[in-house]
Amino acid sequence: MTLDAPDPVAETPDVGGERSPLLVDLEARGLISDSTDLTALGRRLNAGPITLYCGFDPTGPSLHAGHLQQLMLLGRIARAGHRPLVLVGGATGRIGDPSGRDSERPLLDDATLAANIASIREQVGRFIRFDGDPPGDDAVDDDGPVVGGGRLVDNHDWTGPLSLLDFLRDVGKHVTIGTMLARDSVRSRIDRSDGMSFTEFSYQLLQAYDFVHLHRAYDCELQVAGSDQWGNITAGIDLARRLDGATLHGLTSPLVVRSDGKKFGKSTGGAIWLSAEHTSPYAFYQYWMQVPDDDVEPMLLRLTFLSVEAIAEVVEAPSPGAPPTEGQRTLAHDLTTTVHGAAAAEAARRRKRGPLRRRPGGTRPGLLDMLAGELPTLEVTDGELADGIEPADAFVRSGLAKSKGEVRKNAGGFRLNGVAVDLDEAFGGADLLVGRAAVLSHGKRRHALLVRAENP
Repeated sequence: MTLDAPDPVAETPDVGGERSPLLVDLEARGLISDSTDLTALGRRLNAGPITLYCGFDPTGPSLHAGHLQQLMLLGRIARAGHRPLVLVGGATGRIGDPSGRDSERPLLDDATLAANIASIREQVGRFIRFDGDPPGDDAVDDDGPVVGGGRLVDNHDWTGPLSLLDFLRDVGKHVTIGTMLARDSVRSRIDRSDGMSFTEFSYQLLQAYDFVHLHRAYDCELQVAGSDQWGNITAGIDLARRLDGATLHGLTSPLVVRSDGKKFGKSTGGAIWLSAEHTSPYAFYQYWMQVPDDDVEPMLLRLTFLSVEAIAEVVEAPSPGAPPTEGQRTLAHDLTTTVHGAAAAEAARRRKRGPLRRRPGGTRPGLLDMLAGELPTLEVTDGELADGIEPADAFVRSGLAKSKGEVRKNAGGFRLNGVAVDLDEAFGGADLLVGRAAVLSHGKRRHALLVRAENP
């Protein structure tokens, strides 16, 4: 995994000799990419609480690791005394943001959108407590991640009642086609064979109108987002200036990207979800334990509430490459605690040695139940077990190997219940732990569960 380098900021905003503490901290953490006038924004932040917003379209059943930076940014700004609005795109989610997309998103029905919005509200609530919500078990004092003052808003509430003619007259006439065509999200798609539908093309107008409405309704003056949203943010700033003569601000952070250069997302494969139903707390914890050494410090700075000074101490690591470093442990435990709670983080930490910490003979049904919820499973019938299952075939069917040849070539790396396999001996019922399942492993980090299918 690598991180996009933030665009250079010419100088730290200095407001009449007094720097904005919040912007100084964001810059130190590498959280400033594109922005409007930083000095003007710093002056406004120093003048008193500001209302800001960040939007999340409910196009998936859960938020994912790619959203963590913006959630942390909202929580960090809220802790500085400002008022965050969390916008869920009940309207824009029906279209889908084309930014960073190679193809158009599938359209979702109302029931799916409603379920996704409920999921987003619950997950954001781990970072920002909405006004009127009880503190809850995860709420902590002013030094913790969950703070009050937030408000959830849905852009379908103000976009849904608009007629097409009203929208074209009141919004569309103030935006030129040339400006819309110049957006990166449009230019990257417009010349392709499948092109871009008018539905997607109109997305930027809807998001621009969101900023105008939030300024009018809540005196919202700042929008924050990932750097891929800069064009949409400036569209809203320009529309507010044209319609209301308002001066608004925008701030983006560099995207957190995977080692293959793609940003975290639901469509790039291998998504790390914030929902325990889609990515277990253990799998979530283990993912951050495997972050490359060079990325640990940037991620601690951008994805945790730890102070810059505390992070500097953590990353003064033991000898280079000593696995795992204190940095990975701190990152994994901090993020898992924030997303899933302290108890889940501690349970994941205790299981860091893998699915079979005890000898197979001591395996309990409860452990297998837990593994069944976290590992890929391969169901086999009693008939297959009676006939014997070829080991190489089992590893291919479970997804731990691409071919039988791969298994035969690297036989020493494949294990059954923690023991190296003999490829000439078939798996049978006697290999199942407590008569129910067996753990297949490829190396130290890849596991699957071979499970006896239940009889109908």
